[in-house]
Amino acid sequence: MGAARARNASAETAPRAAAANASSNAGRCVAYVMSRFPKLTETFVLDEILGLEESGVRVEVFPLWREPAKVVHPEARVVVERAHFLPTLDFEILRDNLVELARRPALYLGTLWKLVSANRSSIRYLAGGLAIFPKAVSFARRMRELGVEHVHAHFASHPAAAALVVGRFTGLPWSFTAHGSDLHREQSMLREKVEEASFTVAISQYNRRFILDRVGEGFGDRVRVIHCGVDPEIQATRERRNACLEIVCVGTLHAVKGQRVLIEACAQLGEHAIDWRCHLVGDGEDREMLERLATGLGIREHVVFHGALEREAVRRVLEGVDVSVAPSVPTTDGRREGIPVVLMEAGAMGLPLVASRLSGIPEIVREGESGLLVEPGDAYGIRAALVRLAQAPELREKLGAGARAIVEAEFNARLNREELLEAFFGEGDDA
Repeated sequence: MGAARARNASAETAPRAAAANASSNAGRCVAYVMSRFPKLTETFVLDEILGLEESGVRVEVFPLWREPAKVVHPEARVVVERAHFLPTLDFEILRDNLVELARRPALYLGTLWKLVSANRSSIRYLAGGLAIFPKAVSFARRMRELGVEHVHAHFASHPAAAALVVGRFTGLPWSFTAHGSDLHREQSMLREKVEEASFTVAISQYNRRFILDRVGEGFGDRVRVIHCGVDPEIQATRERRNACLEIVCVGTLHAVKGQRVLIEACAQLGEHAIDWRCHLVGDGEDREMLERLATGLGIREHVVFHGALEREAVRRVLEGVDVSVAPSVPTTDGRREGIPVVLMEAGAMGLPLVASRLSGIPEIVREGESGLLVEPGDAYGIRAALVRLAQAPELREKLGAGARAIVEAEFNARLNREELLEAFFGEGDDA
């Protein structure tokens, strides 16, 4: 309880301290590497960049690929305009590689061999590593010229491999954050990345244990947990008095998100004389299948497909619902979620949470405290949880308050950003 009170006290003072100390970070520069940018569903990357800049740090963005996004968050547009988008290969990239090969052939060929030898067990990682290598070598030269002090990659897959290459060619310290499928699906080169990185960020205790089980306990002091987070201050809460149970599930319409299981669960709610509506926010390859499923179950008029939305539109949907569901399931190809950020967003708005007992999800969805947990793929379990919440408004209020308290204390973007700053530079704001 003492630690929780301390973090809550820090949460109250963090905005003032961040503003007072932003000038102390002036001149600092971090480079961020990610797979694709701007990706609508990866608000945690965008928010981290914007938060660091709010703290006075200059962030140079180096995406591996440009995401052909139809919908872009307004806050992302200014970052997109100055991001360093490079093709897979052009004259300038080729020149940078030839210069490094001539100047430091052992380093160049040794790093290329490391990518090949460490990824031989994965065709996907091997092909990706070879594709990004020339670009990463060029990143190194550009980052030196920009005065970058630290390189951070989001995702343990190709972005971390690119950061490793940059680190070798620049001597800059680098780190990476391991999230969900980027870590759980394949672990090629994971040990080499953890070994060469200054530190590794796991977004959950579950991920930290997963990493150490594969790379060895000897790296325990270099793998730290820093949760993704949201800013509780910008999340509004209001009393909800809906005529029916309004359910929301936010995420890409993909098997790993488990929307099929949720629809099957909702179809059973009529047996309990419960009036309901389910809002699916997001788009993806499964949309047509999910619409057919809802039609086949005779509940299409109860399921609202909102499509891809900017964050303010998502927030408006969250403001009008009674419960947030994240029915995540592991897929046959090894994909699994880390901790869906929507659980943090919904929790910050005082919504009770229903989610799968999977990966790091129980670290935010705590049974009877912030929500209800079900086994992955268990439509009956989701139905039972929704029935329970529909019949007990006081339970919804209790769990919603508990979810908000957990987000404020442990999934607070401002506090977690201070931990990241300290990890980058060995110091942080005195928040």
